Amino acid sequence: MTINAILQARAGAKCELCGAEHVLTAFPVPHSPASDDDHSVALCATCHGQLEQPDTTVVNHWRCLGDSMWSQVPAVQVMAWRQLKALAARGELWAQDMLDMMYMEEETKAWAEAGMASDDDDSVPTVDSNGAVLAEGDSVTLIKDLEVKGGGFTAKRGTLVKGIRLTNNPLHIEGKVNGVQIVLVAAYLKKA
Repeated sequence: MTINAILQARAGAKCELCGAEHVLTAFPVPHSPASDDDHSVALCATCHGQLEQPDTTVVNHWRCLGDSMWSQVPAVQVMAWRQLKALAARGELWAQDMLDMMYMEEETKAWAEAGMASDDDDSVPTVDSNGAVLAEGDSVTLIKDLEVKGGGFTAKRGTLVKGIRLTNNPLHIEGKVNGVQIVLVAAYLKKA
């Protein structure tokens, strides 16, 4: 989408996410209540391409969000929040730290979260070694001895883990073994 004069002026002829002074295009923020300049951002080709094709994401490029997340423009805040959320889900701790610092008005945060809700519908369930779906609070049993890295002990086969918690990664769960909260691989568990 070509960029108009109003969006170009608001952006100061720079990408609203990374600040690059390249050719800009208008990017309508997905899941917006309207499709006007207030619900679009001016992006460089790099940001635009990585948002359109998330599998091409260069993680270090997005460290620029540390500046753009403080923008007064709600559309920029929404895009920064969504990208930081996606990076945090990939295990980028710095992105989670930025999310923890970020402040948005309630209306803007609701808009940002609305765009993420559809991603949750496609999420992969956490399953045990037998393919049974695991849920928060379930009890599971270890099916093999697991050495706990950094814990200095081995979680023995047959150990019951009560009240598990699901993580962002469907391959892992959290639970207490020997009084220590640890992350366990779901493939080495069976539902009790």
